[in-house]
Order: sequence, then structure tokens, then C-alpha cells
Amino acid sequence: MTDLAFTRTEATRLPTEDRERILADPGFGTHFTDHMVSITWTEDAGWHDAEVLPYGPLQIDPASSVLHYGQEIFEGLKAYRRPDGSIVTFRPEGNAQRLNDSARRLALPELPQGLFVRAVQELVAIDADWVPTAADQSLYLRPFMIADEVFLGVRSARRARFLVIASPAGPYFTGGVKPVAIWLSEHWARAGHGGTGAAKCGGNYAASLLPQNEAAEHGCAQVLFTDAETDDTIDELGGMNLFLVRSDGTLVTPELNGNILAGITRKSLIELAQDRGHAVEERPVTVSEWREGVAQGTITEAFACGTAAVITPIGQLRTADGRDIDFGDRAPGSLTMSLREELTGIQFGIRPDRFGWLTEIVPALEGSPAR
Repeated sequence: MTDLAFTRTEATRLPTEDRERILADPGFGTHFTDHMVSITWTEDAGWHDAEVLPYGPLQIDPASSVLHYGQEIFEGLKAYRRPDGSIVTFRPEGNAQRLNDSARRLALPELPQGLFVRAVQELVAIDADWVPTAADQSLYLRPFMIADEVFLGVRSARRARFLVIASPAGPYFTGGVKPVAIWLSEHWARAGHGGTGAAKCGGNYAASLLPQNEAAEHGCAQVLFTDAETDDTIDELGGMNLFLVRSDGTLVTPELNGNILAGITRKSLIELAQDRGHAVEERPVTVSEWREGVAQGTITEAFACGTAAVITPIGQLRTADGRDIDFGDRAPGSLTMSLREELTGIQFGIRPDRFGWLTEIVPALEGSPAR
């Protein structure tokens, strides 16, 4: 199955001058490369028809099950251009495993890990000119799977499609890395026990949008969700995992309890911290513990993490009752920024990849652009 042959359409969608104009200021998630990958699955034939196609609209029947029953999952990872001009991805096997974890929960077919990685490699290789050369820029990759069987009925679909698209991404923090304020959601929950919280599916993100709007109304960049049963035990942010840093250098992060997405960045930061000799506690964490720890000086830093921003330092947690948690001018913390510098350094090839996390897609060539 992993040796499935890909057919290729080489034609580009945009002229060179348009691509260069986009890469000069790519933003995030608003421009897309020339091609996409598509692989079809059916219950009787398995995975087949692997193609690299021109990027463009999908032809989808109005009765496709994804439109009515929400059977869809996705991933997010990046491709980076290193100083020698080579192009790499970061821990794609982890994304492949998480996609399959999500697939099982959403009753979708699992995709062989090697086929996932090959699909990413095929797209990055053909659209290598879209990988930015400027510092702190990358190519964001969005693999996703939808159920596209044409039927109305509540059962798992017998046909699905896996696709990969790509979008050049500028630096997440255009004015430099700055602490953000986040909003504590006290009326809305992101997930419940036994639900889809640990799956990367659109429904979870749709559920976070109303609370996110509420956060924006209070001047906050993100929303923090707690366990619906306790209203105090922390789950995660709308699209990021959370870490607290204790004064003794210990990192504390909510355990993966079925409500929380197993972030690739989260896992990498745990391994980096442990490699440095820091203790890392994965356990239930409460807002009360956070508040008391800051008041007593035993919690000195907080940050969120995810693929898009890598690490976002948190300066303040705002609440409806005014019992805000505020780090003041102590944010961003030194460990927060040191971990961010090390991880991004590995990703962009500025620091050695001691952990074997990078997968090379395009080797360095004579005359390749370099930062």
C-alpha cells in the first residue's frame, strides 16, 4: 500500500511573478500553492488513485456524507527551508499517527503512515518553489480526510478521500514574540469525556469559535477551556496546548485525558525540557492552582504551544469575575523563550537536529537560495 504510484500533473497555476509577490508577504492561510494531493479510499478497494493535481475546487455531491454528518479530520505541519537550501518537514510520522488516531474516533479509514509521509513529500517536492526563503517563514501543510460517499443515513461512510494542500506562512508574530492575554471560558466547553476532544476534527474547532469571539470582545487572543465536569481543571486552549512553569524549573501540563489533543509541539517541548534536566509533570492542572501559584511566586511562566505559533508566551489570564492572573512585566519568561529558540532553531536548521526529528524532502543543491 505504501508503494502506491502517484500520477502527476506538472502544470503550475500561478505565474512566477505572482508567486514571488505572495511570498514577499504570505500572511497565514490565505494563499495556496500550485498543486494538491488526492488519494481515494473505498471499502472494497482500499486506498487507490493517488494523484498530484493542480490546486482547485473539489467537485462534491450535495449528498456527500461529510456535509451532513461531519466525518472529517485534518492535520497541520510545516516544511522549512534550511540555510543550505534544503527543505525538511518536522516529525511527519507523528502527524500520520495522530491522523489515524482521529480516523478511528471518527469511523474513517486509517491511512498507512508511509503513504501519509509520501503524500506530504510529493506535494512539497513539486511545489518546492513555494517554500519561503525568508527568516521565520515556512510552508504550512494541511492534510485532511473527508467522507464523500453519496448517501443520507447515519452510518460510517464507505468512501473517503485524503487530500493535502499547502500555504506559505509568514512569521506568526510579525512584530516580535510578545505575551498575549487569554480568556477563561466559563460557560462553553470544547469537549466532554468520551467525546472527540482528542481527535483533530473540525467539530472541535467549530465549538471553540463562539467562545473565541467572546475572548476577542475582552481583548484576548485565545480562549482557555476547562473540563466541563469541574469548571476548574484545565483542558487546553482553542487550538493550542498549555504549559505552566514553576519557580524550580518544573514544567506542568494537563495530562492527555481524552479531552486534549496530543500536540506534536507539546510532545517535542516535553522531550527538549527533559533533555535539559527539567522535570515535566503531565497531570490534572487547575485554574485555582495557577492563580495560587502566581500569587505565591511558585508559578513564574505560562505559555501555549502549537504548530502555527510554536510557543506563545501568556502574560495574563482574564476572567469574567475580574480575578485575573497577571504575570506583568515578568512575561515572557526566560525558559519559555529559550525553549522556543531551541525548537525553531532545530526546525529551520539553525541548530543541530540531535533528536532525528527532521525528514529531508529536497536536498541542498548548488545555487539553492539560502537565508
